[in-house]
Amino acid sequence: MAITYTWTISTVERTTATGGIDTIHWRCSAVDGDHSTSVYGTVGCTPDPSASDFIAYDKVTEANCIAWAQSGVGKDDTEAALAAEIALLKAPTQATGVPW
Repeated sequence: MAITYTWTISTVERTTATGGIDTIHWRCSAVDGDHSTSVYGTVGCTPDPSASDFIAYDKVTEANCIAWAQSGVGKDDTEAALAAEIALLKAPTQATGVPW
């Protein structure tokens, strides 16, 4: 079964005077059958209200923030780390307990 990755945004922090988003709080979840894991983090942004591609807070979409977060943290690296965690869940290399 293939791993399904889901990126979500829990909240953003912004500067009210400029409408620029300064920090994005994101989560990436990975699911493969009965195994799942996730990572949560933040990524800083440096909005420039004078830039032609600036998007003010009231016009930003979740897709915009997901793209910015993925770019900031490295989408492929993040998903690769989650895939490695799923692999360990499916085939653990260490265990605890007692033999009796």
